[in-house]
Parts: sequence; structure tokens; C-alpha cells
Amino acid sequence: MRIFLTGATGFIGSALVPELLDAGHQVLGLARSDAGAEALARAGAQVQRGDLEDLAGLGEAAARADAVIHTAFNHDFSRYEANCEADRRVVEALGAALAGSDRPLIVTSGTGMGVTRPGRTALESDPPAPSGAIPRAASEEAADAVAARGGDVRVVRLAQIHDRRRQGLVTPALELARAAGRSAYVGDGGNRWPAAHRLDTARLYRLVLERGEAGGRYHAVAEEGVPFRAIAEAIGEALRVPVTALAPAEAEGHFGWLAAFAAWDIPASSARTREALGWAPTGPGLLEDLRNLTA
Repeated sequence: MRIFLTGATGFIGSALVPELLDAGHQVLGLARSDAGAEALARAGAQVQRGDLEDLAGLGEAAARADAVIHTAFNHDFSRYEANCEADRRVVEALGAALAGSDRPLIVTSGTGMGVTRPGRTALESDPPAPSGAIPRAASEEAADAVAARGGDVRVVRLAQIHDRRRQGLVTPALELARAAGRSAYVGDGGNRWPAAHRLDTARLYRLVLERGEAGGRYHAVAEEGVPFRAIAEAIGEALRVPVTALAPAEAEGHFGWLAAFAAWDIPASSARTREALGWAPTGPGLLEDLRNLTA
């Protein structure tokens, strides 16, 4: 199949390009810069120049593809709600280009979108929270709207995706620890974050493309819930800085915008994903990658 891939030069997309090519697919990757375009060409992909603001261009590229995988997202958290609404428009534009066909659109979301209450393990069958409560759910709302019009839409919900260079929302926590000279957690640090390795996640996207079902939601979760205290301790070990517990009132002073996430207890299951797709993650765990940082 000819796959149009947004985020093709990003953290997950750059691993997904060779995963798709090695499986015999063709890849048309979105690139904003000359450097990104050159990297895609070297990898063996075709290049679509543009960005997420060019909705017409995205639609044109999608119309020429057999399937679309949307992994791109603007992670500027100073404009988080605006970026979530922008992603809604991107999903709508991609879905409109595929309307009236059986060509699949794979949309990216997060495992936290299905959390109904703190501490409950999120399941693939959980509907997304309203975007008014969790702005990132706008992507799934748009996906559901496309599906309601007859589109083949599948959703991949991401946990903390990691390798030795990056670790999802753990990376800003690490950077804060480096700047502050200490690594921290909130309360007893027993709250849990799910995680999956970058290469396992790339393989999951391919399996969702090849074996997934219209309307399916799939969880990129290798570890259901890594305690945040263990994450903070691994960061402290890697950076050789002390590890401290913070009272909830102290969290914002250390974590800043990340304080809203640092105390979340959001374990997630991938049991249905594994059973439906035969996905069996094999990569290193989050703590192992943190203890073996390369940058």
C-alpha cells in the first residue's frame, strides 16, 4: 500500500518509515524542512513538503494514498488547547479526503483519553473523555465524526513512548531534574504511568494498518503502569542527583506545567490490542532506558 504519513520525521514517525518500507509498503512522508525531506529520501520514502497548517495540501496527499497514518502533533504546551483543536481540523481534513472509500485513517491519541477515574486501568473499549475536560481528546472526537460518516478510522493511543534519547512526558521531568539538581515525585510517588518502547510502537502502527478493524482503538502499552517514584529514582540515578518527595502544594513550583500530569495515576491495559493484532512488545522497559540515557 501507499501510505501517507504525517510526522514522518518525528520521534515515532522516523521509526515507522523503515517499519513500513521493510514490510513492502510505499511511504509518502510529510516534511516541513529541507533537512527532513533529505532524511526521508535517504530512508527510501517519497516526500510531501508541507506542514499541519496546510489542510488543503494534507487532503491532496491523503487523496493519493491507500491509507493515512497521522502521528504528527504540535507539542508546544504553552498553546496546548489551541494545538489540540488544530489537530481536530487536521483529522477532519484527512478524513474528508478519504470519504466514500474503504481506505483507512489511523489517528494518534493517548491512553489517558480513556481514563474515567484516577487509578482505574484504562481499556481500549473506553470511550474518550470530552475534549472540554481533556483537550487532547479532540483528535478522537474528530475520528469518531469521520467514522460516523462511514470512514474507516482506527485510533492508536500512546503511553509514554521511549528509547534512550526520549521518553514522552518523562523527558521534561528529566530536564527539570537536571536544571534543579534534584529529581522529584509527588506524595508517595505511587501513581503510575504506562509506557512502551519506540520500536514496539512503530510495529504496532503497522499491525493496526494491516490487521486492524474500522472503529478499533488500540493501546501502545508494554508496561501497564510504572510508578512515578521509580521513574524519579531512575532519573536521579542517571543524572546522579538526589531524589525528593514533594507535597502536592510544592508540585507546581518544581514541575511547572508538568505538575498537572506528574501526580496522575493512569495505568492502561493493552490486553485486547495484543490479542487482536498479535502484538508482542520486546523492547527495553522505561526504567532501563532511563538508566542508560544516551543524551
